[in-house]
Amino acid sequence: MRTARLAQGWNLDRLAEQAGVSRRTLVQVEQGQSNPTIASLLALSDALGLGLPQLMAITTEPTLEISRDSRGPVLWQGDAGGRARLVAGTAPPNVVELWDWTLEPGDSYDGGPHTPGTRELIQVREGAVRLTVGDHTEFLDTGDSASFTGTLPHTYAWSQSDKGQAPAPLTARFTLVVFEPNVQPAATERDAI
Repeated sequence: MRTARLAQGWNLDRLAEQAGVSRRTLVQVEQGQSNPTIASLLALSDALGLGLPQLMAITTEPTLEISRDSRGPVLWQGDAGGRARLVAGTAPPNVVELWDWTLEPGDSYDGGPHTPGTRELIQVREGAVRLTVGDHTEFLDTGDSASFTGTLPHTYAWSQSDKGQAPAPLTARFTLVVFEPNVQPAATERDAI
């Protein structure tokens, strides 16, 4: 992140203002002393005009790239032990993120709204997930999928099966794809000269 910030010609205060995060948070993130929230990382990547995969140093070469199991960064951990791992992604302008999520009983993640045009796709691979988008809630069982606008607040939460089937596994696991179109680099101070 420091490299991207300096490439913009920005000091910490400028990036903090652009991203809407505290200067203290930036210092801790750049020094590796913090575990920032996904929302903070998204705000920083948007302010820098990078996709989250690029900010997290996931390769963006146009050739074949392999991400071995458990190699992507864990960017969220739930109180009950669930986690979200960013396993692959693309660079701007059309950013696509591929996530591997697990939710344990009691886990819930509240995602704030993304930039206009963002879409999310989810497929439950094990267990059940309660998906809330805006004011609408759906229960997704193993094999179910959904597509929704990421511009609304949304929540993924562990759930019991809604279909009266055998009890769901204790762990819910789902794949999430986030598509954020037209990510543009922020104007640098050098661009204004």
